[in-house]
Amino acid sequence: MSTSPAEVVGPLMRGVAVLRALSDADGRLSLGELVRTTGLARSTIDRVAATLARMGYLRLDGSTATLGPRLMELANAYLGALRLPALLGPYAVRLAEELDESVSLAVPDGDGIRFVHQSTRRRAMSLTFRIGDLLPAERTAPGPLFAAHWTPEQWQAWHHRRAADPAGLAFPAAPPAEAAAGARADDFEERIEAARTASWAVDDQLIEPGLIAVAAPLRDPAGTPVCALSVVSHTSRHSAESLRKAVLPRLRAAATAMEAELARDRTPAPTAPHALAAWTSASKQELGSEFVESLARGLTVLTAFGTGRAELTLSAVAEATGLARATARRALITLGHLGLVATEGRTFRLTPRVLALGCPPLSRAALSDIAAPHLAALVRTVHDSASLAVLDGDAIQYTARVATTRIMSVNITLGTRLPAYAASMGRVLLAGLDAGDRAARLGRTELSPLTPHTVTSPDALASVLERVADQGYALVDEELEEGLRSIAVPVRDAGGRAVAAVNVAMHTTRRTVPECLAEVLPELRATAAAIEADLHVVGRFCPTPLS
Repeated sequence: MSTSPAEVVGPLMRGVAVLRALSDADGRLSLGELVRTTGLARSTIDRVAATLARMGYLRLDGSTATLGPRLMELANAYLGALRLPALLGPYAVRLAEELDESVSLAVPDGDGIRFVHQSTRRRAMSLTFRIGDLLPAERTAPGPLFAAHWTPEQWQAWHHRRAADPAGLAFPAAPPAEAAAGARADDFEERIEAARTASWAVDDQLIEPGLIAVAAPLRDPAGTPVCALSVVSHTSRHSAESLRKAVLPRLRAAATAMEAELARDRTPAPTAPHALAAWTSASKQELGSEFVESLARGLTVLTAFGTGRAELTLSAVAEATGLARATARRALITLGHLGLVATEGRTFRLTPRVLALGCPPLSRAALSDIAAPHLAALVRTVHDSASLAVLDGDAIQYTARVATTRIMSVNITLGTRLPAYAASMGRVLLAGLDAGDRAARLGRTELSPLTPHTVTSPDALASVLERVADQGYALVDEELEEGLRSIAVPVRDAGGRAVAAVNVAMHTTRRTVPECLAEVLPELRATAAAIEADLHVVGRFCPTPLS
């Protein structure tokens, strides 16, 4: 790294180093491991971790630090400003469905490429990269398409990197070069010339044995590739040549349609930035020396960018964040030194390197991972077991659970399936369906009496579900099992659809029904809201697996 400018913000540099170390380690390290990885003092790590935890950017469990879902707001700022996922994602989804293969969008990042969108096919042999993964250009299909436009300085950087890091250890998302069947860099320039002539390129097991891909460029009006569209498959389905023959015509047609979409002059409405300067000041007053305000404010600068805010002046950044111009300026200088911000005249923009701050591991976070810490907090408050479940056919399936420590408690394991009609979480999820889907599911379900209290009349159950939909919760009292009382609320995605449910279950002797409504329901709703807030951040550009 070049010599740091005199005005860099040291705490911001150290905080970014911690986030990068956690991201490279798949999102989880002990504080001691962070000391060894970053070379920072333990006292510094403790203060940085406390600050990032306060921001929701990581979670502390004893001496272990785990990236928090809220960190995805940094990646979302870049992806929103980029616009490519929002504009081209639907095209990529359709192409993946038509070809029955995984489809990716990647952008250039120095002498590598970073993925900004994935549309995958669910198979036992899954082929996908994570959003934000950085791969060496010479071992990918998009790489030659971008390298055909490299400047002499970029070529010099590539040669220097190859000499200093022949195994590609600087690319943690890529297996070591010797692990790939066809990984050779000495023919990279030949492949670039071929890509320049043909306007497509292939990856024949350069990244990993068995993985093959074909890519085509998406160009701006000047003819420069702004991103690459790739179709990814496996040698069990195709050879590199048969994949090219099978998908290239459709790939090129999709690329043409995407280029036309990019060429349309549509300025998106700007999103509201987060003026967090007041929040950081309040946090500093509350936590004192444990809160590194300059780190928090520096990361806040990244959130000034986003949809409709791709390029900002210093004044616009200061206004968006609520920071003084001098503070915003020093943060931008630091972020520019770290490669997270680029300068063009008097304006600034985010670079793809922002995705290195936690996006790859968080882009794969399942809803159960997001919910688990919130369920644990709920259990500590209500002292009864809490669970998360999704609708699977006519049943619910438990995907996350935190049990309480009692001699007599509800004993359910992950993966357990229960009939939706008789479970509180099932009723919440059935009530969230449109009327036709709900009627169809109930029409093919045998409403068996699991206890003497189970509602088995279709008309009575329909009335119960209407009431659940109106009140926003379901309370099931000894209908699933005698002695078992549970209450559930929905967890909704950003579109308002109930994608899961969370409940608290207990023995009937623990609380009366009125006590459940007065004591548990407010806590349950607060937990669902916290899960939803994290889900909406993580899932904005990266669809979250529900199970």
